[in-house]
Amino acid sequence: MRKSKLELYEEVLSALVDKYLSIEGLAVECNTDAATVAKRLDFLEKNRLVEGYFDTAKVFYSLTPRGKEVYRALTVTKRLDKLKESIETISERARYALVF
Repeated sequence: MRKSKLELYEEVLSALVDKYLSIEGLAVECNTDAATVAKRLDFLEKNRLVEGYFDTAKVFYSLTPRGKEVYRALTVTKRLDKLKESIETISERARYALVF
């Protein structure tokens, strides 16, 4: 199944949390093609979430402080969603157990 733009943005941010990567490195980490990664990086750069650094003939990308905060917010939101699902599952099981 094809990844949504948001999923790919999240993957790029996640891949850049603790390291610098080139477009090719990000493509491998995100399991997608370099052209798609380049488009997503352009958007993320325009919104000041990532920045590029030139090193010899390659550009390496990393998260900006703002990008790190956005990544943390996305991570917390995902954890809360999983917790909510777990609570709902436990509630449903408890109701089912009380019926029988």
